[in-house]
Amino acid sequence: MKVLVIGATGTIGSAVVSALNASHQVVGASRSGQLRVDLDDPSTLDAVFDTVRDLDAVVCCAANGPLVSLESATDQEMATGMRGKLLGQVALARRAVRHLRPGGSITLTGGTFTAPLPGGSLGALINTGLEGFVRNAASELPRDLRINLISPGWIKETLRSMGADDTGGTPVAEVAQAYVTAVEGVAQGQTFRP
Repeated sequence: MKVLVIGATGTIGSAVVSALNASHQVVGASRSGQLRVDLDDPSTLDAVFDTVRDLDAVVCCAANGPLVSLESATDQEMATGMRGKLLGQVALARRAVRHLRPGGSITLTGGTFTAPLPGGSLGALINTGLEGFVRNAASELPRDLRINLISPGWIKETLRSMGADDTGGTPVAEVAQAYVTAVEGVAQGQTFRP
């Protein structure tokens, strides 16, 4: 399969590229890479699909959302926070539908909070929105296309790099395997929580 990985240079993206490279042709894209894409800028999504053709799968590992105070965040901060991770991934999925080969796969990235987190209301909104989008979009896809969501919690390596206790984190290699399963499997409209 030919797989486009958005966010290919990040912690999760690098692990996903490595895991997929064993059996597939992987094309990596990122905000700073040779193949540039930014979920906040839909024109870069169009440019990627104009450049990379004959795709069997699109995987997005680029998404992140800010922690913001519900009490003090402005409307603009809330809208900006939703633009990349939620609306950017929806825009990516809409474009992928038009460019993937029949039977192709779209895998997006959400997130999971194990417990309520101060500043996490926006993230919860985004992640819940992505789950609902994927669940419903699955029934609308043409040509036997599939869409799924990976919803990891904290990544062990990320916690370690922040100087935090990594005990509750999931190893990035384990998270990457969830993406491989979504790409290679038959799941449709599912949320994977590695």
